[in-house]
Amino acid sequence: MKRCPTCQHTYTDETIRFCRNDGTSLTSDLSSESSETLLLTSASRSAAILTQLLDRTPSIAVLPFANMSASVENEYFCDGLSEELLNALAKIEGLKVAARTSAFSFKGKNVNVDEIGRALHVSTILEGSVRRAGNRLRITVQLVNVTDGYHLWSERYDREMRDIFDVQDEITLAVVDALKVKLLGEEKATVLKRYTHNAEAYQLYLRGRFYTYKRTPKDSQHAIVYFNQAITIDPNYALAFAGLADAYALLSSYGGAPPVEAMPKAREAALKAVLLDNNLAEAHAALGVILTEYDYDFAGAEREFKRAIELNPNYATAHHYYAELLSHLGRFEEAFAEYRRALEIDPLSLIINRHYGQSLFYARQDDESLAQLKQTVELDANFASVHASLALLHQVKGNYAESVEEEAKEQELFGKPANAALIRESFAKGGWNEFLRVVTKAPQPILSPLHDVAVFHAVLGEKDISLAELNKAYENRTYYIVHIKVDPRLDSLRDDPRFQDLLRRVGFPT
Repeated sequence: MKRCPTCQHTYTDETIRFCRNDGTSLTSDLSSESSETLLLTSASRSAAILTQLLDRTPSIAVLPFANMSASVENEYFCDGLSEELLNALAKIEGLKVAARTSAFSFKGKNVNVDEIGRALHVSTILEGSVRRAGNRLRITVQLVNVTDGYHLWSERYDREMRDIFDVQDEITLAVVDALKVKLLGEEKATVLKRYTHNAEAYQLYLRGRFYTYKRTPKDSQHAIVYFNQAITIDPNYALAFAGLADAYALLSSYGGAPPVEAMPKAREAALKAVLLDNNLAEAHAALGVILTEYDYDFAGAEREFKRAIELNPNYATAHHYYAELLSHLGRFEEAFAEYRRALEIDPLSLIINRHYGQSLFYARQDDESLAQLKQTVELDANFASVHASLALLHQVKGNYAESVEEEAKEQELFGKPANAALIRESFAKGGWNEFLRVVTKAPQPILSPLHDVAVFHAVLGEKDISLAELNKAYENRTYYIVHIKVDPRLDSLRDDPRFQDLLRRVGFPT
């Protein structure tokens, strides 16, 4: 058994070397514990550790509010209201707030509050429900202590939709008062800031965010429509412009539109958001992504991410994006610190856990990468892209059967069983090289277009074809081109002057 010396979490998997909560190196030495602690039962032991952790600073998780309305279509509003409260509370310096991804992972699950508290490392839970009939709202909210399950505060609000902003402010201030957190004048103004005063525009914005989080091309298109409708009603709605930038960037990343079409629109929206509100962390983070993935302006991207973090240190997404940039640049120790901070805020985020594992892979820390990716699979074995990361790792380790199987799993989880069958059949027929030839010559791209094809041609020793494909990826502004500085699968190309020239064009010092 291993233990984290910082948070005291224990692990039975001996392959794990770093704490999944805070990134601290694990130790097998349990001798420092008192005999009294060692005699605690598992349940009381967890409670004792939780109490030690939670006594340090006030902390809270805002769970998605239950939709008690007759129409399931109101789910977007329940999720959005919860997220808006979460975002307001996250701006309070003396309060630790679990990020949306982790808090919302409990949506629809019957989990005890003490289990949620342990999973998210928080001492209180804010939960509630919304019943909506036309423009009438009934919002019920309760703040619960996770250690004993008692209510610290609860309230019911019967209001009109036009009063929604007042209700949000009342709930936020009631939570702050119940947690005995000091909220000074300037900070209070920031926490209660309203980005629009139009309830219709606000609802359209919440719809846009609801679809953005689904992360599919079709849903990104829906989100773009709703954000644009919100902007039409309120042209000064900075958050809607930031959401529009995110939606266009996701549309490009997930193959819904070519980067050369979507990313300039994303940039335009992000710049407008910054112009309207230079103190909006979401806008700076969105702009940083565009500068990284499309403009290849890494210095500019770093400035934007740092600004986003300065504005909202509890914004896990900004730490995540900044960590990705640092990884692309080969500044791995800085990247790992940002990943650990992101996971401290958002421990159950699948994408952050997966990218941390992939960053360890790019840093050539294969054992640590495998442990981190296995932990991500433990969180959700049906998370498709983590299997792609495991395929990369097994590939460089020479575990070709495992690599091929992970590629096939990814295709199955993406709903492409024919691709999975072709992958398995090719390997069974002729081994690793046959698999590579099949996936690089398939009439319909099986893997990520251009970049992965280029990588596999490099692995086959076909340098000219690989370099030609990498140049196509660069010309088309394909996102994965930003990985070329650190991807170990491209090592065979690094001495080639054409590859060095490509590195310079992308913006990497050589």
